[in-house]
Amino acid sequence: MTDPRTTVVVITHNRRPELLHTLDRLAELPERPPVIVTDNASTDGTADAVARHHPEVRLLRPGRNLGAVGRNLAVRQVTTPYVAFCDDDSWWAPGSLSGAAGLLDRYPAVGSVTARIVVEPDGTEDPIVRELRDSPVPRPDWLPGPALGSFLAAATVLRTDAFRAAGGFHPRLWLGGEEELLAADLAADGWWLTYDDDLTIHHRPSEARDSTLRRAHGIRNTLWFTWLRRPAGYALRRTLHLARTVPRDTTSLRAFAEATAALPWVLRERRVLPAEVEARLRALEPAQRASTARSYTG
Repeated sequence: MTDPRTTVVVITHNRRPELLHTLDRLAELPERPPVIVTDNASTDGTADAVARHHPEVRLLRPGRNLGAVGRNLAVRQVTTPYVAFCDDDSWWAPGSLSGAAGLLDRYPAVGSVTARIVVEPDGTEDPIVRELRDSPVPRPDWLPGPALGSFLAAATVLRTDAFRAAGGFHPRLWLGGEEELLAADLAADGWWLTYDDDLTIHHRPSEARDSTLRRAHGIRNTLWFTWLRRPAGYALRRTLHLARTVPRDTTSLRAFAEATAALPWVLRERRVLPAEVEARLRALEPAQRASTARSYTG
């Protein structure tokens, strides 16, 4: 069942045991996908362990923590038409990469397909799955699944050329909701994003995570995306809403301070989305307000 259509890209930082487990699972896939790992300057021996235990993996060592841009670095090396992302604590189920490639083959206007996420060790669905499955984004009749306004990098297969043309992940956003801007730019380029219930990725959340930092980046990146791509009136209302609703603590204050300090480059790069893409994002707002799966409180 070897399938040459998709390369798997993983970024990692100081999660050596989790990454080795993920690489073991990827090595067992019947598709036998090429795998590229960007080690974001780990200090726990990650790179040496990968070279020793998985010499078949292409290992990139940029020498500093690039965050999500480590994926961009890896995609430069990809020669397959599709690229699948997963985190160092997640892995694709057998057959799912071929299923995603088959869908992208059949539907040339689809730019990305996101899989069902199963949380291990319990084998339960991640709460976000229900929101993906029930996405309210208007969709054309031909689209094979729900239309999405964004995607989850740890569970998505994309067209390599579409990713590159859209510029990949923005270097300023680092990590924490970094997908939203890229997803909007893919949609602005004419691509549809979809979800497929028949594809599965497993996620065993690592305990090595800084939830406070991730929340700060999530708030900051939401503000930056709003200011970069949404209409001025909406951007102002969204900013005021966030100021009223995020927790009143030092993490939120830090996020707003970082976002505001960046206004000069944000205004230089501001490019409002086409009306049809903005309409898709507006359709998502009621579900986002009611969401318990994604929040800015970490």
